[in-house]
Amino acid sequence: MPMLELNNISKYYNAGTINEMCLFQNFNLKAEKGEFLSVVGSNGSGKTSLLNIICGSIPLDSGTIRINGRDITKSPEHKRSRSIGRVYQNTAMGTCPSMTILENLSLADNKGKSFHLGRGTDKKRIDYYRTNLKILGLGLEDKLNLTVGSLSGGQRQALSLLMTTLTPIEFLILDEHTAALDPKTAETIMELTGRIVKEKGLTTIMVTHNLRYALEYGSRLLMLHKGEIVVDKKENEKKDLKIENILEKFNQISIECGN
Repeated sequence: MPMLELNNISKYYNAGTINEMCLFQNFNLKAEKGEFLSVVGSNGSGKTSLLNIICGSIPLDSGTIRINGRDITKSPEHKRSRSIGRVYQNTAMGTCPSMTILENLSLADNKGKSFHLGRGTDKKRIDYYRTNLKILGLGLEDKLNLTVGSLSGGQRQALSLLMTTLTPIEFLILDEHTAALDPKTAETIMELTGRIVKEKGLTTIMVTHNLRYALEYGSRLLMLHKGEIVVDKKENEKKDLKIENILEKFNQISIECGN
């Protein structure tokens, strides 16, 4: 059974107006458990909308979404977030800047649970947080009482990635999560991403504009164009691809669109 199934997905914007646009029409996608999909495509190809549809940020016009055979098509976004983790491009999203690292991790640790506020914090959990922060290699394990707003963009993104995967999830969504970072920091976050996905065996979809990351990371590469999959390469086929191959396809699409 596929981990993720999108069956006959259709999505229209501005339906019934002169500005009506069909983004997806009878779109289908299946991802197996443990697959890491790298998704590329030009602006307007449907990459971010695909993530929003999976996460429940935008509604469908028709079609069904299943995770592990469970129909989540009509499930609200907050319920899907219990099993779907998402890291955004904007490093300010996914964390609370006015709260400390400890408080942010405590919030993430209690995702989907009832909150019982108290004056103390379980020391065992603090040790657990320190252990996980140490894995990041950024020295944050000794800065638990530092407010997240005072961290660098890379530190916040690393923390967001850790928070997203702190509790068990079925699916990880990476929404151009290195795009706002400088090249060196982006490399660090990608290496961390690859390690976390592998260690936790997470089924993952990563949207990126960085073609090198799309080739180096993941077990499957998809290219979207106008709401359709125009390239789908798995395992060995993906390993044989080079950046020049992807650029050639991009150029071909551009010429077809009259650019």
